[in-house]
Amino acid sequence: MIDLRFLRDNPDAVRASQRARGESESLVDELLAADERRRAAVAKADALRGEQKTVSNKVKAASKDERPALVTAARELAATVKAAEAEQTEADAALREAHLAVPNIVEEGAPAGGEDDYVVIREVGTIPQLENPLDHLAIGEKLGAIDMERGSKVGGSRFFFLTGVGALLELALLNMAVAQAVEYGFTPMITPTLVKPEIMGGTGFLGAHADEIYRLEADDLYLVGTSEVALAGYHSDEIIDLSNGAKRYAGWSTCYRREAGSYGKDTRGIIRVHQFDKVEMFSYTTLDQAHEEHLRLLAWEEEMLAKVEIPYRVIDVAAGDLGSSAARKFDCEAWLPSQNRYLELTSTSNCTDFQSRRLNIRHRGANGKPEPVATLNGTLATTRWIVSILENHQQADGSVTVPDALRPFLGGRDVLAP
Repeated sequence: MIDLRFLRDNPDAVRASQRARGESESLVDELLAADERRRAAVAKADALRGEQKTVSNKVKAASKDERPALVTAARELAATVKAAEAEQTEADAALREAHLAVPNIVEEGAPAGGEDDYVVIREVGTIPQLENPLDHLAIGEKLGAIDMERGSKVGGSRFFFLTGVGALLELALLNMAVAQAVEYGFTPMITPTLVKPEIMGGTGFLGAHADEIYRLEADDLYLVGTSEVALAGYHSDEIIDLSNGAKRYAGWSTCYRREAGSYGKDTRGIIRVHQFDKVEMFSYTTLDQAHEEHLRLLAWEEEMLAKVEIPYRVIDVAAGDLGSSAARKFDCEAWLPSQNRYLELTSTSNCTDFQSRRLNIRHRGANGKPEPVATLNGTLATTRWIVSILENHQQADGSVTVPDALRPFLGGRDVLAP
């Protein structure tokens, strides 16, 4: 959630953020009104409690003749205080509801607009000139690496088996991602894939896209779509030490997504599936360091892309295409020869203090007082990378060349052959 003090001092900046996202400015006015009502309710209840204390002291010091009238006044005042406290509780709930409805404030410099209004920052690598390229599924089936038919038989549509070299390729890719993360000081983590509602909600995933999330109603738990959720909850309700710099974690987890809004999209192969594996970077840092940390996460993503030797581009995602928690997001999209287009492989988001306020994660500032931290996340490798590796490194004989950096993690293999 956003900083209410910033909102009070800069309401027009928050309204401008809403406009950039293509969302209603009325949410800002509703939050301001709820904040004012809550502050008035608190002031009223505090004043009445003070008056109640004064009357109580008078009752104690009153004479026998004065006491009955004061006791009656004290009882009446107690009822008034109780009503004021109920009003404050109601105002607290209304403020929280209005507060949760307002997304993070878009970072200055992020492009306005919707999904198609991104800005291309750079293009890297040379697009391979392939005559009649096969798609990743055709290649994967020839290699005995991907089995969609049996995946569908077992789990339904958008489920699959990675078999043989397909399974080994994913393990090699994710292990290479973890190795790189450790090299840069990240703590590797195997994270829970089931989380409590307060953790899922605290990261901002139970808003407009809640229908994308699997829920186990009998247990009141959610299946995560990214280890970001568990890693954000790791330090919930804590004051953490950032005196030696950012805390960085690399989470390996299976991820689950309902893909409720993607009917008919990417139905062939493993581009858009219900279950996949991912290594996710997650950083806790100070607000003044968040922008630079965001650029570092992007650089580490690009280093991984360079290792698998695939052409890609970096885009600055438009405000209207950001999740509610993100102030800014960069995506790396790899070239997909079979479709003659780019495909998102990684994203990195700066969530500033939006998640930490919800999850009550703080550090001690220069004055020693607790203050919210900034949280950031970035993809380091996922199952979807196999799509781009197979297609960009395919050979005319149906084999696939293994990128040099990946070979040590794949038992030294330099070629995957049918």
